[in-house]
Amino acid sequence: MTKRATRSIGTTFKLGTTPIGDLTAIGSPNVDTEEIDVTTLDSVGAYREYISGFKDAGEVTLSGYFVPTDAGQAAAYAALESGEIQECEIEYPMGASWAFEGFVKNFTVTTELEEAIGFEVTIRVTGQPTLTLPSSGGGN
Repeated sequence: MTKRATRSIGTTFKLGTTPIGDLTAIGSPNVDTEEIDVTTLDSVGAYREYISGFKDAGEVTLSGYFVPTDAGQAAAYAALESGEIQECEIEYPMGASWAFEGFVKNFTVTTELEEAIGFEVTIRVTGQPTLTLPSSGGGN
């Protein structure tokens, strides 16, 4: 029987070559295509017509526990300060991955009553992301 679902444990995020530690959630590029309305007065059946426009890969959000000594979290804050485009990679335990470039748009430390101190990072994807799928099988 082929396994269909895979646990998310073991998923990693790298900023450059540095993994960001203590993550509890990792988003992914959210590719969306603009739509261009090309409806005319003689469109058949009075239905609107569209063509595809530019694509936008959106933002990737990371969240986890704030650990000031984590090299990846420090690298994310340094990237926010520099504003430089960074190589990013999300690796999933079944062998799939996303690779993309982006800049750190936001770094927030969060505190809530009776919760561990957390952090959130938002990375704005720039250009085309690459989704690599595993060649066969795998997974947990």
